[in-house]
Amino acid sequence: ARTAPPPEVGIDSVPELLRGKPRWSPVEDVSAPFPVRIEGEAIPFAVTFHLLLPGESATIEAPPEAVLVADGGRLAPRGPGRWAWIAPEIPGIRALRILGPDGGRVDVVLLVAHPARGVQGEVLNGYRIGSYRRTPLRGDPAYLPPTGFVEVGPGAEDIRVSPHFTLGEFLCKQPGDPRYLVLSRPLLVKLEELLTAANEAGLRASGLTIMSGFRTPFYNRSIGNTTDYSRHLWGDAADVFIDDDGDGEMDDLNGDGRRDIADARVLARVVEGLAADPPEGWAPGGLAVYRRNPVHGPFVHVDARGVRARW
Repeated sequence: ARTAPPPEVGIDSVPELLRGKPRWSPVEDVSAPFPVRIEGEAIPFAVTFHLLLPGESATIEAPPEAVLVADGGRLAPRGPGRWAWIAPEIPGIRALRILGPDGGRVDVVLLVAHPARGVQGEVLNGYRIGSYRRTPLRGDPAYLPPTGFVEVGPGAEDIRVSPHFTLGEFLCKQPGDPRYLVLSRPLLVKLEELLTAANEAGLRASGLTIMSGFRTPFYNRSIGNTTDYSRHLWGDAADVFIDDDGDGEMDDLNGDGRRDIADARVLARVVEGLAADPPEGWAPGGLAVYRRNPVHGPFVHVDARGVRARW
């Protein structure tokens, strides 16, 4: 198993991943060109991310002939087709490129988070996080407080964490420099599959607009939400709409000349179709349709909480 690049693949070629790249067309094939697993989880796309803490390791499985090139951290072979990437002790954003035997590649953004113990008085490096409930909802460990928060400073917003989505799209609207977030890979899988399915259903969707992604507990309270268990606080929920005309609101998806909750229901039906016949990596979760109010247009909430929920 090789972990060093051949001469034509320099380590300097990896950081281009961190500068962001143009989106693929939603009708292009963005699937991983060869099997890859991270910590036992299959990676469906050619671009993905993995979140871990300083000093932690991630087990990567790929074809034995693959070449792995890392920007920082330490790569260690663990047998044919298996490697460990050990995160540096300093939080930050790193990259891993996996070069397949037939020329394809999978790019992994490695998000090395600040440990949650660094939050003092509800604040992390000057950014107000707030507090999480210590008692998980119904004893579900998915509601335990996050173990860490990813720092996203100026210039990092454009880092691509899946073929069609960037870090900046999921940042809390709470201002700060830098800002911090938590993000869930199953959520990104759902959004990518939703975008593909929307186009296959005949909807014109070059992307999905993320109206709200991660929220700190502090921000969630500040906008009037009374629940401490919103999945937005764990980075695995997104409020989305299709806005191909760029006016900041849901497009007229049903063609009736209006933009209202009926258009959000069109998008929700695509989600339900995926839930009925889920693709690989699709996590059960929440789905809700919201109508227009004085602040925003209609939208759809999706999350990857692991159990079906509708409201």
